[in-house]
Amino acid sequence: MISIDPKSIDTVKLQGYLQSSVGPRPIAFASTISKNGIPNLSPFSFFNVFSANPPILIFSPARRVRNNTIKHTLINAEATGEVVINVVNYDMVQQTSLASTEYAEGVNEFVKAGFTPVPSDVVKPYRVKESPVQFECKVTQIIPLGTEGGAGNLILCEVLRIHINEAVLDKNGAIDQYKIDLVSRLGANWYSRSNRGLFEVPKPLTTLGIGVDAIPNFIRNSPVFDGNDLGLLGNIEALPTTKEVSIFVNQNFAVKAVLSADDIEKQHLEAKRYLLINDVLSAWKVLLAKKINSK
Repeated sequence: MISIDPKSIDTVKLQGYLQSSVGPRPIAFASTISKNGIPNLSPFSFFNVFSANPPILIFSPARRVRNNTIKHTLINAEATGEVVINVVNYDMVQQTSLASTEYAEGVNEFVKAGFTPVPSDVVKPYRVKESPVQFECKVTQIIPLGTEGGAGNLILCEVLRIHINEAVLDKNGAIDQYKIDLVSRLGANWYSRSNRGLFEVPKPLTTLGIGVDAIPNFIRNSPVFDGNDLGLLGNIEALPTTKEVSIFVNQNFAVKAVLSADDIEKQHLEAKRYLLINDVLSAWKVLLAKKINSK
């Protein structure tokens, strides 16, 4: 067994050990609004419930390790004293991950990640319609844990209103853990699906994804693709070039066969086959092939 003095290693490595050993951690998908009325949406896995009477949730937006800056969620919570915490299930995990991309101030993550904002009853931040449970909260206290990169900021939230999708309830009106299908975070790119086990999600922090809003409508509105598919498609820095698509098609007999059938649904199903193995670039090449070949 190795023994480590936390002060003897850099913060990135220490954070890796902490996040990989303390888990699985529930995810607070926090919706806030700036003092100028701009919505913000971001997930945090330093989160849990700490009291039932009063009902208190706590999550912690940490200072960025690389440059010691603070996140828009913290700024907004300090400015307005309100937040909506949305829980995350498997059906929305890819879009939630896309929302963690560090878009510039003023960019609406509801739009970029393809989520539906719903007005709250008693606070100003919007709820996420796709989330099975949403907590409208007032911020009662913010406790900074340090001033260096990696330091957390505990945001204590009192729950004022709870919204639950009836689809996740059992016959007795209680939340069915199989139906709600929650996901949680572990270390690196690993997540856990409560009723299935481990899976990976590419973490979109090194580049800015084009976003779900940049996906053409003929793809966004396709019945073949669900929210997770759209989240994956939006988590790409740039679309493949015409040359890249042509080379891919010419080297792929299966794709050629699909295109020759002139069936848009078959084309989308072929793209989805690549999404299922997290090959997003190839999925995009399939989707763009017909458009490019028709020119």
